[in-house]
Amino acid sequence: MHRFVAALLAVASCASIAQAQTAASPPDSAPPYTLERALDAAGASSPNLEAANAGVRAAGAARTVAGLRPNPEVQVQVENVAGSGLYRGTQSAEVTTGLALPIELGGKRSARIAVADSRSLRARLEAAITLADLRERVTQAYTAAASAERRVEIARQLAGFADEGFRAASTRVTAGAASPIEQQRADVQRVNANVALDRARREAAVARENLGRLIGEPIAGRLDAGWFDRIGGYGPARPASAEGTLILAAAEADVATASAQVRLARSQRIPDITLSAGARRLSATGDTAAVFGVSIPFPLFNSGRAALSQAQAERQAVDAKRRVTVLDTEQAIAAAQADLANAAATARSAGGPALAAASEAARIARIGYAQGRFSQLDLLDAERTLADTRGAFVDALVAYHDAEARLAHLTTPAPDAAGTTP
Repeated sequence: MHRFVAALLAVASCASIAQAQTAASPPDSAPPYTLERALDAAGASSPNLEAANAGVRAAGAARTVAGLRPNPEVQVQVENVAGSGLYRGTQSAEVTTGLALPIELGGKRSARIAVADSRSLRARLEAAITLADLRERVTQAYTAAASAERRVEIARQLAGFADEGFRAASTRVTAGAASPIEQQRADVQRVNANVALDRARREAAVARENLGRLIGEPIAGRLDAGWFDRIGGYGPARPASAEGTLILAAAEADVATASAQVRLARSQRIPDITLSAGARRLSATGDTAAVFGVSIPFPLFNSGRAALSQAQAERQAVDAKRRVTVLDTEQAIAAAQADLANAAATARSAGGPALAAASEAARIARIGYAQGRFSQLDLLDAERTLADTRGAFVDALVAYHDAEARLAHLTTPAPDAAGTTP
């Protein structure tokens, strides 16, 4: 009779495992909500991208402004009025009407255009950086949502195991094959497993909502579990070089802008001239005479030397920051590559031999406990090991996708002159 009851418990345990696995991954004929779809939705609704694109348009308008020449001036001058004697009223007034044309010297216009061109390039690079940042954030949010759903599946399966363990312990206690403490311990395990399942469900719901807020639309349907489980091949790591990356291109654009500012400051030291021409009418005689003039500022107080020194110092600082950017980027690339390789190795181990061994150990422990061959502590230890192994597998996948997203962000290639990324 005891063997018959044990056999029924073993069959019921296996059936509950299969039922839990089926409940963890319900069939869904609809296509999954993929990462690429989330990236497209985020790109269409991101206010950061909208601001970056507006910055590109503003830089283009600034380039147009920089190429404009100074406006001419219309000048009207009245002399010899409101005086005394012959100059009382306007009877001896001399009215001069003329046109003044400022002429820029020293290459100021071309220097302004160079500054505007470099800032326009920097704005386009900033838009590309914003897009790369957004892709990294969306990938991380998608990873968090996918991992949260996977943890719900694990928690649901563990709750099923705990329920079955409680029933098996109750049967053993009723049959007099175990002490009541085993039933109490199994009940505690069952309650804790159900609480963990509720917590995992809430965390998964929050993760999906956060992903929806980030991409600007609600998440419909299941996420792409195949993408979450996918681990790339090993292969040799690329050299940790910042050459050709978007980050270095932005730093070099800052250097180009600072150099253009030095050129502009140097051109500002050369005074401009203003040519004027007009006609003067003498009220006393009714005659008209031509008037010509040249105006040249005298740089007595401001020669532009201080502004040039400031621009040169700022260029040195920006160039030093560019070298720091190279070092930091290459270190970050090397660290991301190491994290990616370590996470891939851990995921392959935790999701392969380790998970298979832990699953088999838990299966044997459940059957053996139902047959009275193993103690309840052995069963709990086996199921705890299985839960830890599954959690380590999910954590390794999260670390892998996070490192992959960081590496993709760090090595994003700079767009070419046409604005397209190779």
